[in-house]
Amino acid sequence: QVQLVESGGGLVQAGGSLRLSCVPSGRTFSQNTMGWFRRTPGKELQFVAGISGSGIEYYSESVKGRFSISRDNAGNIVYLQMNNLQGEDTAVYYCAARRNSVVSRNAGDFRYWGQGTQVTVSS
Repeated sequence: QVQLVESGGGLVQAGGSLRLSCVPSGRTFSQNTMGWFRRTPGKELQFVAGISGSGIEYYSESVKGRFSISRDNAGNIVYLQMNNLQGEDTAVYYCAARRNSVVSRNAGDFRYWGQGTQVTVSS
């Protein structure tokens, strides 16, 4: 069974940092594009950051310069380093995997999804 297991969410003050981890099981996604998305009440699912199988990083404008996506050396674990967190970053964050290595910002292009991890930023 293919699973993406997320961790690292929590409560942090504005200006603080968190690092989210996405650990796959059942198969490796080292050759796949991986992404982070987030959802807040009353808003649609929002793309946050992505990384291709070749290591190309790309971000939404709202987090560019503050967040950084990366892979471990084997390409198994995907991280989202979140710095200078703001209240508007409060959301449930989801890790997702594509079936190919093509970059995408569209949630519908991602086949596998984690359960989500809550990030709450206090002002």
